[in-house]
Amino acid sequence: MRPTVQKLAALTGHRDCVYALTGTVGEDVIHSSGADGLVVAWNAAAPEQDGELVAKVENSVYALCRLPERDLLVLGHNFQGIQVIDLASKELAFATALPPVAIFDICYSEARQRLYVALADGTLAVLRTTDFRLETLHRLSDKSLRCLSLHESRNELAVGGSDWQLRILDADSLATKYTIAEATNSVFTCAYSPDGTQLLAAGRDAHLRTYDVAAGYAPLRTVVAHMFTINHLLFSPDARLLATCSMDKSIKLWDAVTGQLLRVVDKARHAGHGTSVNKLFWPGTQNRLVSCSDDRSLAVWQVGF
Repeated sequence: MRPTVQKLAALTGHRDCVYALTGTVGEDVIHSSGADGLVVAWNAAAPEQDGELVAKVENSVYALCRLPERDLLVLGHNFQGIQVIDLASKELAFATALPPVAIFDICYSEARQRLYVALADGTLAVLRTTDFRLETLHRLSDKSLRCLSLHESRNELAVGGSDWQLRILDADSLATKYTIAEATNSVFTCAYSPDGTQLLAAGRDAHLRTYDVAAGYAPLRTVVAHMFTINHLLFSPDARLLATCSMDKSIKLWDAVTGQLLRVVDKARHAGHGTSVNKLFWPGTQNRLVSCSDDRSLAVWQVGF
């Protein structure tokens, strides 16, 4: 059955492109940031409310990560390293200097109490989340590392980069277990399926690629999914849908099991974003999807069946 999509609200207040979105599945509050350095909290269940300023940093933010059990928000503050905000007090709780480059993604392992950070110089930084001290810097490439996805039960970390490679690392030792060469022309986004059987990846060549995890990450299928770069892909909390968003200004909803395209969300049909759609988040309540864009806004979408 094809899902219905209705735009509930445009969330405005950012002064420049919005690049980062995060939250906790099952909670309505989400956080956004971007080129203006503003970190803002929004309520997806009450999109008519204004956003609440949480922090202001001096450089752009490409990556945010929420640690719900400690009520912390981790910022990838470009050129300044990792900064951790206590959301209850809105004060800086921890700060860790990293190589002075852009931070493209952050991945949290609660089981290992580790934070994995993808850096623009090709380095993977690993921090302990007990005190956010740097554990190691692991150089993987001479090109940017762009995206991360963790398979906790297999103890594997997928790392996509601008060198056209998707690497599967041992999440503890960081040893490379598999290398998927020419995965896409710059891998901007990757995610394991909710059941852990597949790894999906996409990027600059606009292809959505699926790999069979148990078969040593053998290719399963490739779909030309968008017209331009795919910036992000994300499974819905109920595992029924896969959402992708692109520089072509559209969001697409796919059947998470079959890979069939179910719905295109764009400006013409749904009053969607007017420029590149950069990141997505499913809060996990009320079947809502949140997107952010270069047009300085976020949008809240009601998805139904």
